[in-house]
Amino acid sequence: MNQRGNVDKGVSKMVQSIPDDDALRLKVVFYRSERGNEPVREWLKSLSPDEKRIIGEDIKTVQFGWPLGMPVVRKMEPSLWEVRSRLSGRIARVLFTVKDGMMVLLHGFIKKSDKTPLDDLALARQRLAQL
Repeated sequence: MNQRGNVDKGVSKMVQSIPDDDALRLKVVFYRSERGNEPVREWLKSLSPDEKRIIGEDIKTVQFGWPLGMPVVRKMEPSLWEVRSRLSGRIARVLFTVKDGMMVLLHGFIKKSDKTPLDDLALARQRLAQL
């Protein structure tokens, strides 16, 4: 759902929340840069429909079940968590924070090594500091 309340057809409906749904624990929003870019939304649009669906379902699990832990969510550091999604043949991560009842999606990436790359973590920290 974009800032105007319209559903973005390019992103899985699983990632978009309905603000008046009483069962929601968290409203999902995308981090937005000063220029108006939404990097996680743009990243999601670049993925296949199946990958978007899997990641969207995992985000929805967090949205309705918060607080959660492993295997879906891992705490990275204070105020920063990751949604852990297993795709076909690869692994995706969405780094997020929780602020004022909102799950703010800060950064998404395909994980290529056992450890979270420091560049990806630094980018999520930078976006978190800008909130």
